[in-house]
Amino acid sequence: MSVFDTISASNPLTVVSALGKQEAERRFETLLNHLSHPPSFTTVRVNTHLASVQHVKNLLLDELRKQFNGLSVPILQHPDLQDVLLIPIIGPRRNIKKQQCEAVVGAQCGNAVLRGAHVYVPGIVSASKFMKAGDVISVYSDIKGKCKKGAKEFDGTKVFLGNGISELSRKEIFNGLPELKGIGIRMTEPIYLSPSFDNVLPNYLFLQNLPSAVVTHVLDPQPGEKILDLCAAPGGKTTHIAALMHDQGEVIALDKISNKVEKIKQNALLLGLNSIKAFCFDGTKALKLDMVKDAEGKPPFLRESFDRILLDAPCSGMGQRPNMACSWTLKEVTSYQPLQRKLFTVAVELLKPGGVLVYSTCTITLAENEEQVAWALATFPCLQLQPQEPQIGGEGMMGAGLSFEQLKQLQRFDPSVVPVRDTDIASLGDARIEDTIWLANKDCIGFFIAKFIKCKST
Repeated sequence: MSVFDTISASNPLTVVSALGKQEAERRFETLLNHLSHPPSFTTVRVNTHLASVQHVKNLLLDELRKQFNGLSVPILQHPDLQDVLLIPIIGPRRNIKKQQCEAVVGAQCGNAVLRGAHVYVPGIVSASKFMKAGDVISVYSDIKGKCKKGAKEFDGTKVFLGNGISELSRKEIFNGLPELKGIGIRMTEPIYLSPSFDNVLPNYLFLQNLPSAVVTHVLDPQPGEKILDLCAAPGGKTTHIAALMHDQGEVIALDKISNKVEKIKQNALLLGLNSIKAFCFDGTKALKLDMVKDAEGKPPFLRESFDRILLDAPCSGMGQRPNMACSWTLKEVTSYQPLQRKLFTVAVELLKPGGVLVYSTCTITLAENEEQVAWALATFPCLQLQPQEPQIGGEGMMGAGLSFEQLKQLQRFDPSVVPVRDTDIASLGDARIEDTIWLANKDCIGFFIAKFIKCKST
């Protein structure tokens, strides 16, 4: 059974597409190919609460020259998202000489390396027998999870990520002592040349995928409002909301995992944002049923408490890039729709009449996106679908029974519509700004956005 058959075995071919099995399979295979590569650009959001975009851009230019040994890589300000900077990713570079000394990392670590990260010790699964600190190491990703921890060699399926210099010996990495957490291998020749943002301008920058920055602009938070981020960790959108409100108002962030809530609080503190209150709380239980007001403003909340709500819902994540290890199962992909509907129902109850609700996911499945919009419009007559600004993604996918006008009001980012390409410094110099921005808008992670307004009662 192919990966596609595993994912689309129930009704739902609509899990991926409603255009028939052959077309759905073609789209899915194309998608998998794109997901194995990073987007064409690294996207960072400037914390405009503390600094201007131009000031941060200048600081970042200096940092990139240091990282790339004087190589001049352009930084572009997005014309429709003024607080977003775009940095092209160079690669894949095919002339890197592989070394005899090897290290194998887990798939998640490998994905991070493709986006510019160094290799941290917890991500190292295997290392050559005689590896010592200072050795030049070829780094590979175990995309099927078959390599045993501490192995001295691995001949299974692995993908080359580039070369680096080991900070530790094999013995130090696998010494059985409490787990080290620092850098184990410092990447010096990655196949994709992408900047590292490890402790780079941490007060001024937030590393954030392009559609994730778009969604907060679509929400359009205003100073003085009370806004709920229902599934908020790690706080990228939460802090963006607070920054767009000029830190004036109240931003409530919920997540049910305590260490993720602490991460939200840390990010708010780091970015100097005081309007954020983060709580460890299950969003499906955020509606207060007894109607007794909580003087401390903690969850659960009374009906119609919020001016705007962002529901960036838990999803199958079939848009995250890079992802070289396709591990989705039918059970996992189809498990999210009921949870998304529970959260959506709570959000509608908590939203004030006249308020705005934005629903988003980082997946491309019809079942988690357009089907959810059709369900919401049928279930909640008080909701009206709204046009989005900015609109830089494509329109919605057919197959969920939505009209052409409704599909135009949705925003879908599908990386498989752009051919996978090599990027080098020469091609960057020849590209027009308009073409570069078009590529940044299209060759990003998979994502979906829908915007609703709750009608005022008559």
